[in-house]
Amino acid sequence: MKKIVSIIILSSFVSVLFGQDRQLLKNEVLALSAPLKQLGNNEIRFNLATAIAGLPELNYERLLSDNAGVGLSVAVSLENPIDMQTRSIFLPYGRLYFGDKKDAGFFIEANMAVAGQREKFVGIFYDSTTGTYTGRGVDNKAVSFGFGCAAGAKFLARNGYIGELYLGGGRLFGNTIIGGYPRIGFSVGKRF
Repeated sequence: MKKIVSIIILSSFVSVLFGQDRQLLKNEVLALSAPLKQLGNNEIRFNLATAIAGLPELNYERLLSDNAGVGLSVAVSLENPIDMQTRSIFLPYGRLYFGDKKDAGFFIEANMAVAGQREKFVGIFYDSTTGTYTGRGVDNKAVSFGFGCAAGAKFLARNGYIGELYLGGGRLFGNTIIGGYPRIGFSVGKRF
């Protein structure tokens, strides 16, 4: 009987000791994550995926609450179009976050777009009256409006740096050269 009582007492001491270690660890994690709530409500990000594709994109987002934010994405092409290309896109968006941290984790996004497009090519035309072929340049420009959606994940470090992955798309309406736009991103940035 003495052995059983001593084993119970020893196991209760061990569980209390491990319980204190867990509590200390939990307090340390809480102390490290406390500054996350005070990093600020503004974010600026640069999209590496669109920059590689020739359309660098800069994002600004204002965090409205713990799980919602609104922002503006601006992308301008720095290259000369050969055939068809989106020259610029201004994209206001709203996001809803489902993570444990403030405005981080899985999110869904609804967006609107204003896209400036340009179609530039040289066409060869046959003139039936003279029987000759002539080359003529065609340069079409269009400004289109559209709506779209995306889904992704935002990863927030303790020091305020952000990594983000998302995928989506949208449809352009009105006078369009290209009927839609992709919403693809691998972004890095900072919360302040």
